[in-house]
Amino acid sequence: MTIQPDQRALDDSQPIGGQLYDMLRLRIVRGELAPGMRLSEAGVAAEFAISRQPVREVFIRLAEDGLLEIRPQRGSIVPKISRQRVEEARFVREAIEADVVKLAARALAPSALQELDALLARQEAAADVHAFVELDDAFHRALAEGVGRAHAWAVIETLKAQLDRVRYLSLTRFPKAKLIGQHRAVVEAIRAGDAAAAETAMRTHLNTIVDDLPVIAAENETHFT
Repeated sequence: MTIQPDQRALDDSQPIGGQLYDMLRLRIVRGELAPGMRLSEAGVAAEFAISRQPVREVFIRLAEDGLLEIRPQRGSIVPKISRQRVEEARFVREAIEADVVKLAARALAPSALQELDALLARQEAAADVHAFVELDDAFHRALAEGVGRAHAWAVIETLKAQLDRVRYLSLTRFPKAKLIGQHRAVVEAIRAGDAAAAETAMRTHLNTIVDDLPVIAAENETHFT
């Protein structure tokens, strides 16, 4: 699978802060801004031809997410990945999504199941890693929204930045077939109305990162605390 760089630019017709946050967050998560790299408000403002105020606000949000360390008078730096924060984020995500799929097994509408099937088909056809990752997020979002828990997914999104950093570090060994198989196991358990099997399948899926983390960290020592 090939890896394509993000080509988006800021849209003057839309709020700048949200766009800039999404773009810098993505660059950090993908490793385009690697641990140890310095960012300055002035430099980012100049790159996007905007004032420093929205940049300052975005830096604060990124710091709250654990994606930036703000160092007054010295610039800001992209921090290393905290294995503890990765585990904590996975723990919370697993707790939420295990309950989501149990609800789905009991009450997911046929139209929502069709959407999940369509997303699985698109994942199988995806030739680009970044496209697959976006479809992976869409799959989990669709599950949450399908049982009326859209806010639960919003909570997960604020937590999973560190998980995503690890996920992108593993792209050279990206287990596409394995992940699709795990997604399909979740969907089939939901289709069968088997809440226990759906929960087990989701927990297995989300614990893949726990199994892979020691190897990924060993291969990328300079990226981890």
